[in-house]
Amino acid sequence: MTPADPGPEGTPPPTRRRPGGRTARVRQQVLDAVVAELGEHGFDGLTTEAVAARAGVHRTTVYRRWGDVGGLLADVLDAASVDDWQPPDTGSLESDLAALNQEIHAALTAQPPIMTALIAASFRSEKAAEAQQRLWEDRYARCEIIVSRAVGHGELPPRTEARRLLIAATAPLYHQLVLLRTTPDPQLPGHAARTAALAAAAGAFAEPPSVRDS
Repeated sequence: MTPADPGPEGTPPPTRRRPGGRTARVRQQVLDAVVAELGEHGFDGLTTEAVAARAGVHRTTVYRRWGDVGGLLADVLDAASVDDWQPPDTGSLESDLAALNQEIHAALTAQPPIMTALIAASFRSEKAAEAQQRLWEDRYARCEIIVSRAVGHGELPPRTEARRLLIAATAPLYHQLVLLRTTPDPQLPGHAARTAALAAAAGAFAEPPSVRDS
């Protein structure tokens, strides 16, 4: 679940029409330049002029299509949602969550720190913040299959709430690596997955029965 848009929870991401030919090439060049500039200089050093120069396009092309830095960042995040990424399917809930956490851990500790730079930029740009929310919604929606498989296999109680479980399993990585900036711990992905899986199996994330069910 890495960077990486549906509306309500569980709604599949909408299909986006991808531009073709030269338009697609220019867009990819510009988005690659945004990522490179962000990784090297951070949000404060990111400018449309530098992106245009790095992408080898005229700056008016960037202004006309993306407008400003916020528009560029938003398109980088939106582009991450238009892919074929699927969550791991290893055969068990805990190992699925552990494999997912390994992907997140790798992205958060990669150099240059693109993922953390994008997260930080979302606090400085409203357009980037909105795009990042769309990206998270997309990734959580795709990962709900992990929980539904586990329910089907009898690992979890029926009516286990997928979003709550997924947040509990992945949140420790963001808390430790992004908020506290602790030294990367290779045991963290598996430990967080195990803790969440045990809690889920005990019914911690099961939706309470309604009055009509009682």
